[in-house]
Amino acid sequence: MTVARVLKGTIALIAVGMSLYHLTVAFIGAPQQLFFRSTHLLFALALVFLLFPGFVRREGARASWLDLLFIAASAVTIVYVWVNHEHLISRFVFVEDPTQTELVLGFIFTAVVLEATRRVIGWPLPVTAVIFLVYALFYSRTRPEQLIEIMYLTTEGIFGPTLGVSAAYVILFVLFGAFMERTGVGRLFMDFALSLTGHTAGGPGKVAVVSSSLFGTVSGSAVANVLVDGPITIPLMKRSGFRPHIAAAVESVASTGGQIMPPIMGAAAFVMAEFLAVSYFQVALWAFIPALLYYLAVFAAVHFEAKRIGLLGLPRSEIPRFKDVMLERGHLFTPILVILFGLIAGYSAPLCALAGTLSCVPVALLRKGTRKGITWRTVWDALEDGAKNSIAVALACACAGIIIGVITITGAAINFTSVVVGLAKEMLPLALILTMLAGIILGMGMPTTPAYIVMVALLVPAVIKLGAIPPAAHMFAFYFAILSAITPPVALAVYAAAGLAKANLWQAGWAAMRVGAAGFIVPFMFIFENSLLMIGNWQTILLSTATASVGVVVLAAGLFGYLLREARIWERIFLGTSALLLIKPGLVTDLIGAALVAAVVASQLVFRGEKPVARERLAR
Repeated sequence: MTVARVLKGTIALIAVGMSLYHLTVAFIGAPQQLFFRSTHLLFALALVFLLFPGFVRREGARASWLDLLFIAASAVTIVYVWVNHEHLISRFVFVEDPTQTELVLGFIFTAVVLEATRRVIGWPLPVTAVIFLVYALFYSRTRPEQLIEIMYLTTEGIFGPTLGVSAAYVILFVLFGAFMERTGVGRLFMDFALSLTGHTAGGPGKVAVVSSSLFGTVSGSAVANVLVDGPITIPLMKRSGFRPHIAAAVESVASTGGQIMPPIMGAAAFVMAEFLAVSYFQVALWAFIPALLYYLAVFAAVHFEAKRIGLLGLPRSEIPRFKDVMLERGHLFTPILVILFGLIAGYSAPLCALAGTLSCVPVALLRKGTRKGITWRTVWDALEDGAKNSIAVALACACAGIIIGVITITGAAINFTSVVVGLAKEMLPLALILTMLAGIILGMGMPTTPAYIVMVALLVPAVIKLGAIPPAAHMFAFYFAILSAITPPVALAVYAAAGLAKANLWQAGWAAMRVGAAGFIVPFMFIFENSLLMIGNWQTILLSTATASVGVVVLAAGLFGYLLREARIWERIFLGTSALLLIKPGLVTDLIGAALVAAVVASQLVFRGEKPVARERLAR
């Protein structure tokens, strides 16, 4: 028995124990918040220091003595919270002074969380947290003992609501994704998309759009979606004639949208539900139409690019039949439907996630074609994967709690809101542009969840103050925290896709901006037209959705230079202008936009000219 095998077994036991603990809690109900959140964080810290060691020893053991010391520090500081739990939840914050022991443990604990966050998601978030701590100590003149007290001894700092979301919601949905992946849903998504769109013009690109929107249900991460879906869709796109940088752009944009696609969105959506004190189902409802507009625009961009350069779809012989896919593997959609109908029926999100997770293996066992390879090992591996996949979100939420704690104790949000309102000069569009830029910049160095949390703390109050309703303001911040994944110069989803496509990074990045252009406009749309969030009467909702849908399709046509045929320069200008007019709410702008589209359609019908010759598919 080698040290490496013992270490691997220990990691597996901790990970499986973490998953079983949270599944049990979802069934019987969560204990008191401080105890529950600290337990969740201890599991995550132990896994981080074992999986992401500070030093790798030559003999192959992953963890050094320093890593074990960090684990011991994590255990001691959190066990102190457990032992003194009753005292901590009943004490008066800022009235009873912390003991010397609590101050020392609180300092150590904060340092441990910062180091663990650095190891699992890099420098930007912990550095941001340290900047906020310095602000509190040296600018706001907050006493160090008060700072440690709120971080360590209350549920307003590290053990705050953001960590609570990770513990109560995120890990359960990540577990659901792990079980879905282990029971073969990935193949179902790919075959399902192929059967629907593989034969059409640019079919492999449309397959990437459809399958990536479905894969978001499994991972909730743009980069993870690219790495799961891309190895299949990108070679298909290149083989059918898409240029490498376009293939990378399509995959990265389609994968990024997985976080905004209901019924299961990215982790930040659960944080939004907590901040707004609404159900997760309500957040998913708000996100539904914007997500459809996003994917409609991407789908249209793929179609128009394929038509412009004359691409064909895949031959029917290479495409599975829709009927066969649904008969053989369609039942694997059942766990997703379990969650969806549970949410609609009003059950809590954790309970729905538990039901969906528990249904994955029995559903896979229903048919001979999908039960192959399903064993107890499948369950063990899914439990292990789920815990490992959740630790990045857990640490991001814990570290974001430091930022939230500083903002709470110093009142920085009020000051920052005043600054933003002052810069915007009472103009909501300018405040939105500042928020958009902040979201993209923050998202370049942070995962979506902490980027969204910082924006909510510092920028969203200003947007609300200038007239936006809270759901729209929060969704606006949520979108731009996500879209940083496809925004140069730091576009992680594009980097991953460009690597798979062997494409130039900058070419892929700018192509992604074109493919995903509607994603940058949709948030402005629902700020000024709340009906796109399904707020208001059905007539207004349907009319707004219809005009916005035409708008995003026309925008894609203008950007890629094709509608019914290849567009001339003046037609592209008309299409781009009409798209913006249709996207902007209002009867007058809609009528002018429709007139411009009609003019382009008439021109293309009259001067149709020769159709481009379809390119032959590249050799295998």
